[in-house]
Amino acid sequence: MKSLLRSTTLATLIAVSSTLALRAEDSPAGYFDLGKFNPPSGGGQFVEVNIKSPLLSLAAKLAEKQEPEVADLLRNIKSIRVNVVGLDDANRAELTERLVRIRADLESKGWDRVVTVLEKGQDVGIYLKHRGDTAIEGIVVTVIEKGKEAVFVNVVGDISPEKLSVLGDRLGIDPLKHLGKTGKKA
Repeated sequence: MKSLLRSTTLATLIAVSSTLALRAEDSPAGYFDLGKFNPPSGGGQFVEVNIKSPLLSLAAKLAEKQEPEVADLLRNIKSIRVNVVGLDDANRAELTERLVRIRADLESKGWDRVVTVLEKGQDVGIYLKHRGDTAIEGIVVTVIEKGKEAVFVNVVGDISPEKLSVLGDRLGIDPLKHLGKTGKKA
Protein backbone atom coordinates (compact mmCIF):
# COMPACT_ATOMS: atom_id res chain seq x y z
CA MET A 1 0.00 0.00 0.00
CA LYS A 2 2.78 2.44 0.92
CA SER A 3 4.61 1.54 -2.28
CA LEU A 4 1.51 2.26 -4.37
CA LEU A 5 1.01 5.61 -2.60
CA ARG A 6 4.66 6.58 -3.18
CA SER A 7 4.49 5.58 -6.84
CA THR A 8 1.28 7.51 -7.38
CA THR A 9 2.67 10.58 -5.62
CA LEU A 10 5.90 10.40 -7.63
CA ALA A 11 4.01 10.01 -10.91
CA THR A 12 1.79 12.97 -10.04
CA LEU A 13 4.79 15.17 -9.21
CA ILE A 14 6.49 14.23 -12.48
CA ALA A 15 3.32 14.96 -14.47
CA VAL A 16 2.82 18.34 -12.79
CA SER A 17 6.50 19.26 -13.25
CA SER A 18 6.35 18.31 -16.93
CA THR A 19 3.20 20.34 -17.45
CA LEU A 20 4.72 23.39 -15.75
CA ALA A 21 7.91 23.06 -17.79
CA LEU A 22 5.90 22.81 -21.02
CA ARG A 23 3.85 25.86 -20.08
CA ALA A 24 7.00 27.87 -19.39
CA GLU A 25 8.41 26.82 -22.77
CA ASP A 26 5.12 27.63 -24.54
CA SER A 27 5.05 31.17 -23.20
CA PRO A 28 6.48 33.65 -25.68
CA ALA A 29 9.57 35.60 -24.57
CA GLY A 30 7.58 38.81 -24.11
CA TYR A 31 4.96 37.22 -21.87
CA PHE A 32 4.97 38.20 -18.21
CA ASP A 33 2.58 36.58 -15.74
CA LEU A 34 0.84 39.45 -13.97
CA GLY A 35 -1.24 37.06 -11.87
CA LYS A 36 -4.94 37.13 -11.08
CA PHE A 37 -6.73 40.29 -10.04
CA ASN A 38 -9.88 40.58 -7.98
CA PRO A 39 -12.47 43.35 -8.19
CA PRO A 40 -12.33 45.89 -5.36
CA SER A 41 -14.46 44.83 -2.40
CA GLY A 42 -16.20 48.22 -2.47
CA GLY A 43 -17.50 47.55 -5.98
CA GLY A 44 -15.21 50.02 -7.76
CA GLN A 45 -13.85 49.88 -11.28
CA PHE A 46 -12.64 46.52 -12.60
CA VAL A 47 -11.58 45.90 -16.20
CA GLU A 48 -9.97 42.74 -17.51
CA VAL A 49 -9.08 42.41 -21.19
CA ASN A 50 -7.28 39.34 -22.50
CA ILE A 51 -6.96 39.24 -26.30
CA LYS A 52 -5.14 36.35 -27.95
CA SER A 53 -3.69 35.81 -31.41
CA PRO A 54 -6.83 34.58 -33.27
CA LEU A 55 -8.84 37.69 -32.36
CA LEU A 56 -5.85 39.94 -33.12
CA SER A 57 -5.54 38.31 -36.57
CA LEU A 58 -9.22 38.98 -37.22
CA ALA A 59 -8.80 42.60 -36.11
CA ALA A 60 -5.81 42.94 -38.47
CA LYS A 61 -7.92 41.72 -41.39
CA LEU A 62 -10.70 44.17 -40.53
CA ALA A 63 -8.28 47.11 -40.20
CA GLU A 64 -6.33 46.29 -43.38
CA LYS A 65 -8.06 48.72 -45.75
CA GLN A 66 -8.67 51.69 -43.46
CA GLU A 67 -5.59 51.50 -41.23
CA PRO A 68 -2.83 49.41 -42.84
CA GLU A 69 -0.23 50.53 -40.27
CA VAL A 70 -2.41 49.26 -37.42
CA ALA A 71 -3.14 46.03 -39.31
CA ASP A 72 0.59 45.42 -39.76
CA LEU A 73 1.20 45.96 -36.06
CA LEU A 74 -1.67 43.64 -35.05
CA ARG A 75 -0.33 40.82 -37.25
CA ASN A 76 2.83 40.74 -35.15
CA ILE A 77 1.15 40.78 -31.73
CA LYS A 78 0.44 37.48 -29.98
CA SER A 79 -1.52 38.73 -26.99
CA ILE A 80 -2.66 41.82 -25.12
CA ARG A 81 -3.65 41.75 -21.48
CA VAL A 82 -5.00 44.78 -19.63
CA ASN A 83 -6.13 44.91 -16.01
CA VAL A 84 -7.56 48.06 -14.41
CA VAL A 85 -8.51 47.81 -10.75
CA GLY A 86 -10.13 50.63 -8.83
CA LEU A 87 -8.35 51.45 -5.59
CA ASP A 88 -10.10 51.49 -2.25
CA ASP A 89 -9.01 51.24 1.38
CA ALA A 90 -9.18 47.43 1.26
CA ASN A 91 -6.90 46.86 -1.77
CA ARG A 92 -4.63 49.95 -2.04
CA ALA A 93 -1.71 48.56 0.00
CA GLU A 94 -1.88 45.12 -1.62
CA LEU A 95 -1.90 46.49 -5.17
CA THR A 96 0.91 48.93 -4.42
CA GLU A 97 3.04 46.11 -2.98
CA ARG A 98 2.16 43.93 -5.97
CA LEU A 99 3.28 46.65 -8.37
CA VAL A 100 6.64 46.86 -6.57
CA ARG A 101 7.06 43.05 -6.70
CA ILE A 102 6.18 42.91 -10.41
CA ARG A 103 8.70 45.64 -11.22
CA ALA A 104 11.45 43.92 -9.21
CA ASP A 105 10.67 40.62 -10.93
CA LEU A 106 10.77 42.25 -14.38
CA GLU A 107 14.17 43.78 -13.65
CA SER A 108 15.55 40.51 -12.27
CA LYS A 109 14.45 38.74 -15.47
CA GLY A 110 16.29 41.16 -17.75
CA TRP A 111 13.48 43.50 -18.77
CA ASP A 112 14.59 47.11 -19.37
CA ARG A 113 12.78 49.89 -17.56
CA VAL A 114 12.46 52.54 -20.27
CA VAL A 115 9.94 54.95 -18.78
CA THR A 116 9.51 56.19 -15.22
CA VAL A 117 6.99 58.88 -14.37
CA LEU A 118 6.44 60.10 -10.82
CA GLU A 119 4.18 63.14 -10.76
CA LYS A 120 0.81 64.37 -9.55
CA GLY A 121 0.00 61.16 -7.70
CA GLN A 122 0.95 58.93 -10.63
CA ASP A 123 3.61 56.24 -10.61
CA VAL A 124 4.24 54.83 -14.10
CA GLY A 125 6.80 52.23 -15.13
CA ILE A 126 7.18 50.82 -18.64
CA TYR A 127 9.40 47.82 -19.31
CA LEU A 128 10.57 46.30 -22.59
CA LYS A 129 11.85 42.82 -23.38
CA HIS A 130 14.26 43.15 -26.32
CA ARG A 131 15.32 40.68 -28.97
CA GLY A 132 18.66 42.09 -29.99
CA ASP A 133 18.60 45.57 -31.49
CA THR A 134 15.89 44.88 -34.04
CA ALA A 135 12.68 44.15 -32.15
CA ILE A 136 10.79 44.18 -28.91
CA GLU A 137 9.21 40.93 -27.76
CA GLY A 138 7.12 42.32 -24.94
CA ILE A 139 5.95 45.42 -23.15
CA VAL A 140 4.75 45.65 -19.55
CA VAL A 141 3.12 48.83 -18.27
CA THR A 142 2.49 49.33 -14.55
CA VAL A 143 0.61 52.33 -13.19
CA ILE A 144 -0.71 53.39 -9.81
CA GLU A 145 -2.80 56.52 -9.83
CA LYS A 146 -3.25 57.51 -6.19
CA GLY A 147 -6.79 57.32 -4.98
CA LYS A 148 -8.07 56.10 -8.33
CA GLU A 149 -6.75 52.94 -9.98
CA ALA A 150 -3.98 50.47 -10.67
CA VAL A 151 -3.25 49.51 -14.29
CA PHE A 152 -1.25 46.51 -15.50
CA VAL A 153 -0.65 45.84 -19.22
CA ASN A 154 1.33 43.13 -21.03
CA VAL A 155 1.67 43.20 -24.82
CA VAL A 156 3.43 40.22 -26.37
CA GLY A 157 4.69 40.00 -29.93
CA ASP A 158 7.28 41.07 -32.43
CA ILE A 159 7.13 44.85 -32.20
CA SER A 160 9.54 47.03 -34.11
CA PRO A 161 10.63 50.16 -32.22
CA GLU A 162 9.20 52.38 -34.96
CA LYS A 163 5.72 50.98 -34.28
CA LEU A 164 5.75 51.78 -30.57
CA SER A 165 4.07 55.13 -31.18
CA VAL A 166 1.25 53.40 -33.07
CA LEU A 167 0.84 50.96 -30.18
CA GLY A 168 0.91 53.80 -27.64
CA ASP A 169 -1.65 55.73 -29.63
CA ARG A 170 -4.04 52.78 -29.97
CA LEU A 171 -3.74 51.75 -26.31
CA GLY A 172 -3.76 55.33 -25.01
CA ILE A 173 -0.31 55.03 -23.38
CA ASP A 174 1.23 58.50 -23.77
CA PRO A 175 4.83 57.60 -22.82
CA LEU A 176 4.87 54.88 -25.51
CA LYS A 177 3.68 57.38 -28.10
CA HIS A 178 6.72 59.56 -27.45
CA LEU A 179 9.12 56.63 -26.99
CA GLY A 180 8.22 55.23 -30.40
CA LYS A 181 8.69 58.57 -32.14
CA THR A 182 12.12 59.19 -30.73
CA GLY A 183 13.24 55.56 -30.82
CA LYS A 184 15.11 56.18 -27.55
CA LYS A 185 14.67 55.24 -23.94
CA ALA A 186 12.80 57.83 -21.92
